[in-house]
Amino acid sequence: MPVRIEVTPQDLVATRFAISPLIETMHAQWVLAGRLEAGVHGRWAGRWRGTYRELERDHPVLRAAAAISGNRRGTNVAFIAPPPTAVDVPFEAELAAMRATPLEQAHAEIAGALAGRPAAGEARELLAGPRVVERFADAYEALWRQILSHDWPRFRAILQRDVAHRAGRLAAYGWAAALDDLSPQVHWRPRGQIEVELTSLHGLRRLGGKGLLFLPSAFTTAVGAYLEDAWPYAMIYPARGAAAAPASADAGLAALIGRSRARILAELAEPATTTQLAALLGQSLGTTGGHVAALRRTGLIAGTRVGRGVLYARTALGDALVNG
Repeated sequence: MPVRIEVTPQDLVATRFAISPLIETMHAQWVLAGRLEAGVHGRWAGRWRGTYRELERDHPVLRAAAAISGNRRGTNVAFIAPPPTAVDVPFEAELAAMRATPLEQAHAEIAGALAGRPAAGEARELLAGPRVVERFADAYEALWRQILSHDWPRFRAILQRDVAHRAGRLAAYGWAAALDDLSPQVHWRPRGQIEVELTSLHGLRRLGGKGLLFLPSAFTTAVGAYLEDAWPYAMIYPARGAAAAPASADAGLAALIGRSRARILAELAEPATTTQLAALLGQSLGTTGGHVAALRRTGLIAGTRVGRGVLYARTALGDALVNG
């Protein structure tokens, strides 16, 4: 049976979207360790797998993690990557929250994940030891600094674009519209419930006006959830655009206006800021800004101020040029 999350009108107001670099570090580890299909990140994983193997040798707890995180049984502990407490928390702040996990809580989560299938050998010693929280924190800090941080601007741009899209749909049209294409595992029921198909959770949960935290992921293709009272209720879901290859520019269009500007037009099938475009294209902010300004002057894109930033999207003329 699926797990059902009962929502109220107050929960709609309290629900929010956030980006978690620590959770993405955990998901990156699943990919690099071979516990999660690399998919479109195959080249990225191939580039960093050697570095990851060295990290496994230096931090054996990364191998032990297979028993309690990212396994096929779906029994994951929460303390190694707890849901964030704000919309855009830096990695260092999330890591500090992880380090503050009481040892008793970590051991209780580990025992629950290992119920019926205890870990053996070195993994058992590491997971049952008094330094398990510290070991995971040190390992994930090294994984972040040596691997994921190098490509974080690009991954973060993907997540930011998804948050802007989905949060806008939730605010404008409600639950059904926001959840419509989130995942085949997630369904909106008109009686005021979100139904989620998970292997390890079932029954009914009530948000009670606290809202739900949505966390897009650039790595995972499946939905996950934090639905224990020790943490804010949260749902992880695949980010839009993460499962597809980067937008490519038409060769003819690239010959006409240049490859970078054609690529920007292709990316702007969905709105993005100059900073996000720079990260997606691997260019400097100044270079991307120059291309954006040129495309705007020619009427191919238009900008809309949202908060402190400007979101750019293709105009009808831009659409005609790309699709014509």
